[in-house]
Amino acid sequence: MDEAPGWAAIEAALERVYGDVEPYGHLGTQVPYALGGPDPLDGISLYRRKEPVPHWHLVGFGMSELYGKDSDEPEVSGYGFEFSVRVADHGDDDSDDGVPMWAAVLLQVLARYVVGNRPFAPGHTIHVAPGTFGADTATELAALAFAVDPDLGVIDTPHGSVTFLEVTALTEDEYAAARGGNTAAVLDRISARTTRPTVIDRTRGSLL
Repeated sequence: MDEAPGWAAIEAALERVYGDVEPYGHLGTQVPYALGGPDPLDGISLYRRKEPVPHWHLVGFGMSELYGKDSDEPEVSGYGFEFSVRVADHGDDDSDDGVPMWAAVLLQVLARYVVGNRPFAPGHTIHVAPGTFGADTATELAALAFAVDPDLGVIDTPHGSVTFLEVTALTEDEYAAARGGNTAAVLDRISARTTRPTVIDRTRGSLL
């Protein structure tokens, strides 16, 4: 029997998108969260993509039930989602090979917020602190928005459904426009002016 059927289900979803392309890398935790570690995500897989624009795709493992079924909700696995984030690849991020480690840190921060506060859902937005998009990085981005990942979507796992929740970034005026249930409309307006609106590009200004 598979000891991590939830994990296997996420990997199967990634395989449907990426085929036999292996992840560029996988970031694991030294101490799993279940054993007292500080990071709720047991791992983050990274893919490097060229289309539709050069970007990194990071997918987390840990918001859903990866191993056994612990919750009393049979139709939903854990919090019901896993984080997905796409980051523009300019080849000049935190390390020599350009891996955007700040984005991996961001996913763990969001995961800790979920555990300590409340889950996120498509359409939610949240204002973030300076430095969220990398220390000492000048950017107009000031908030996050959440939507269903258009490539990974929603999957069924042995422990219930899992939505891949894509994290994207907004400027102050985009965030103001998105509040009150207007996130989808704002992302639609942004998409008219960029190739893929959910790719986080720290160099961009407002697209409204």
